This record gives sequence, structure tokens and C-alpha cells, in this order.
Amino acid sequence: MTILVTGSTGHLGEALMRVLKAQSRSARGVDIKPSDFTDAVGSIGDRAFVRQAMSGISHVIHAATLHKPHVATHGNQDFVDTNIGGTLNLLEEAAAARVASFVFTSTTSTFGAALTPAAGQPAAWITEDVLPVARNIYGVTKLAAEGLCELFARKFTLPVVILRTSRFFPESDDDPDIRNAYSPANAQANELLHRRVDIADVVGAHLLALERARPLGFGRYIISATTPFSPDDLAEIRRDAPAVVERLFPGARRLYAERGWKMFPALDRVYVNERARRELGWQPRYDFRFVLDCLRKNREWRSPLSLEVGSKGYHDEIFAEGPYPVD
Repeated sequence: MTILVTGSTGHLGEALMRVLKAQSRSARGVDIKPSDFTDAVGSIGDRAFVRQAMSGISHVIHAATLHKPHVATHGNQDFVDTNIGGTLNLLEEAAAARVASFVFTSTTSTFGAALTPAAGQPAAWITEDVLPVARNIYGVTKLAAEGLCELFARKFTLPVVILRTSRFFPESDDDPDIRNAYSPANAQANELLHRRVDIADVVGAHLLALERARPLGFGRYIISATTPFSPDDLAEIRRDAPAVVERLFPGARRLYAERGWKMFPALDRVYVNERARRELGWQPRYDFRFVLDCLRKNREWRSPLSLEVGSKGYHDEIFAEGPYPVD
């Protein structure tokens, strides 16, 4: 049983390959860039390369993509060719090879403008049932690729699971306002409340999806750290997030102050992972409560896997000075 991992030089691809190899599972990494975790170098836009890469494969994790920061450096056609055309190549070859499961790494960016309520409105409660509203070419092409995945699941009975992951990159934020006001660790700890997930938990979700794809047939799930908020908190976190956090986690303000950290003043959306926990049996470990526990004990709160993979950047450098379109 060999697992094909596309994008094996990237953040998630490398993390997947590290874990699969540590578990002594057979895995084949492919990417357009060479790395210690890439077995074959080539483009998923090249049908012949994809066909060759699919030989002997029983499961596929399709993590390769042009990402949101590439909007600054790539044209619309590049996104169509990679995110849509490349996914179609993989689906067709996977269906022809009758693989046992196909897991597609998507993004919460597909929700687009639905993530940002109008001024004065409560924060958005984002579940899989929220209707996406296109905002940039990245989200458009990932959503189109999701549609192809669903088509192949229904038309060709290819077992497919789509995982809409929230932020897991370790670099400084792509929003210059956040970069200038918060340290990366501070901002990312805040985001675990509502829009971030540790890469170790992302890997765990992908491996569970491989197992659950066949009985599910098709599924689409938000993969983000479990939020402590409920729908009753949405109006208040849009007005005064620090007050809500202190109410839910007494002493959090003091722990933050000891490190010179601060909470975001307001939150505009909350990603809800309840369906993934229920249907995939996914139990993410790294959430905001875990961060606070580590701060009390003066311990590292990011996963060892996150630290091993480290920063990669998206333009052959760590995030430059942007600005990039935000999700």
C-alpha cells in the first residue's frame, strides 16, 4: 500500500512525508521542487508525469497547490492550470488506477467574502454549510477543484474527502497590520481561538481521512483548532474579544501580559470543526487551552512537527513585504 503525496516539498507535504516515514508506511512524494522528501520532481499539470507517479499507488493525498501569497507573483492562468488542471489530472489518473482513497487539501479561503460580516454585525460562524462568496483567484480555483473532486466521487465512485484547512504556516502574518502589531507567536496563539490549526493536527486529519474515505464515499470538512466560542459569543467577540477570552479563560490576560502579548481586539469569524470531529473521529490537540497550559509551565506550545518543518516561504523567501490578499 503506497500513498502518493503531492506537494511534498511544501509545509504540509513535508510534514506528511515525515510522519508517514516515521510510521514505516510506504509513501511517494512528488513536487516541482526537489527536497529530501520528494521522490519524483515534476508538475501535476503534466499528465504523463502524473500517470507515471500514480503507478502502484493505492491512496492519494493531494496537497500541491498555488497558495494565496502566489496571487502577488502568478497570473490567473497559472492558478487555473495548477489548482484546477493539476487536480483534474490527478483525479482522472486516480480513478483509472482505482485507488482506495483520494484526500484533497483545500482551504478555508474558499469561503471568501462570507468570512467578513458587515460592520456592526456579529462574527461569522463558519461551518461547511456556509455558502462561499468568491474573493480572489486562489479561492475560486480551490473551490472549482473541490467541485471536480465531488464530481469524481459521485460519477466514478472514487472515495474522496476534502479538507478545508485553516492557517498552519509558521511565517509572520501576510497582513502587514498584524505583522507590525504582533509577534508571530502572539498572533498565531490568538488565531488558535478561531482560525488556525497546528500542522501536526492537520496531518492527523489527513491520515484519518485516508481511512474514512471509503465508508464515507465523499465528505467535506473544516480542519481548524477547536474553538472555545459558541454562537452566543459571536456578537461580543466582534466588539471586545479580550473580555470574552478572559471570561472563558480566567487569568489569560495576566499570562499574556507577562510575555508582552496582547489579544486581538475583535474577531470577525470562527471556524467550526464539529463535523470533522464527529465524522472523521478527529481530535485536535493543539488549541488555545493548550497554549495557556504551556505558558503557565513555560513550555513550547507549538508541536514538534511544526518546529521540524519550519518556515518555507512562498516566493523562495519568507513572506516579503506584501501586501497579499487576505482570506
